[in-house]
Amino acid sequence: MCLACRGARLLCGKPRCPILLKAESLARHGASLDTEVIQGSSPPAVFVGRFGCPKVYIGPMVPPFYGRTEILDMPEAWMGKSFDEIVDFRFSLVRGNTRVNVFDAQNADGLVEQIQELAIASRPIDSELKLTKRPRKTITLSEDSQPFGPSAPMKSLKAGNVPPDRRIERAHADRDLKATEAVFELYREGLAVTKIQRAFSAGLLGIAANRKLVPTRWSITAVDSTISAGLIDELKGYETIDEYRVYQFSYLENSYVGIMFPEPWKFEWIEAWFPETTWNLYGSQPTIVGDYEEYRGRSVYASVGGCYYATRLAVAERLSQERRQAAVIFLREIHPGYLLAVGVWNVRESIRAALKTAPKKFDSLHSALGYAFSLLSIDRKNWVQASALLQRALHQRRITEFA
Repeated sequence: MCLACRGARLLCGKPRCPILLKAESLARHGASLDTEVIQGSSPPAVFVGRFGCPKVYIGPMVPPFYGRTEILDMPEAWMGKSFDEIVDFRFSLVRGNTRVNVFDAQNADGLVEQIQELAIASRPIDSELKLTKRPRKTITLSEDSQPFGPSAPMKSLKAGNVPPDRRIERAHADRDLKATEAVFELYREGLAVTKIQRAFSAGLLGIAANRKLVPTRWSITAVDSTISAGLIDELKGYETIDEYRVYQFSYLENSYVGIMFPEPWKFEWIEAWFPETTWNLYGSQPTIVGDYEEYRGRSVYASVGGCYYATRLAVAERLSQERRQAAVIFLREIHPGYLLAVGVWNVRESIRAALKTAPKKFDSLHSALGYAFSLLSIDRKNWVQASALLQRALHQRRITEFA
């Protein structure tokens, strides 16, 4: 298809060619990356790979320019940005890599120690990254983590001294503090989720004898899961909301609709990938997948992956702010205009944005659902068929009916 199209006829159904989008970003940055020495201000940013564990590839990420570069590795600041801007942010960062043992985090020295210093920094660090060859100019895409740009094996890293973030420093210094407790405490102290994920990935948190480097992709979901679990434990002590609510938000050709019920905590996340999207390229119909949890939570990893936990965090965060609990279902439609998988942050920040809007309020489940499904392209019956919580809400009789 790509050979026949060559980016001109858009045979894949997308409004723009994803290959050309990446190529255009490469053209903008290509000259500055055509070197074995990268000098610039790391946001700071680090990467820990997942293949070959316990021996994994790690390294810093450095752009070929100096200045206030925080936004290059801060997805919380990307809401409203275009595909071009997001790809440019990530293509600006050159990733050096070398292989280490994940348990080297316990007695860090050399590169692992430098990685940890980057992860604890409070602002960008002027750095010099020496590579064994010119970086390979590709961009790696994932639905779980933000894109990663050019990379090459590294010779050395020189980084300037920058004051550490005192919150991370304190958590790192406490060698008896469990990682889950450290993650939740840092969140309560106002540290951005991305910065907590970075510290967790770099092996800075947890009981000293158990510390290890955590692959970046895994650390993102682990932190989302840990924070949301802590918030959910708290909100279960609150009263339920008093009405049915419907929230709506759209971004990057993704449509989100959330439904809250005045019931004790339950949660469900369902996503529908339309034909000609990343994970349904050749289908003829939207593919719908989802997972859920009851009041007692879940003991196994959600089948739909990181987006489940990212959404659960945003939902629990909002309810915690209100000091209320609710049963919550969020639905996501991914349309063909979603050119690239840009990472789970897209879902987390979109749900956060949705929950900051004023919801439509209803007195009954049927009126709330009628409005919610009017905001979506896929037919109501398909959503209900895919939803465990909706099927129970619509068809299961309550004991109060027999009183």
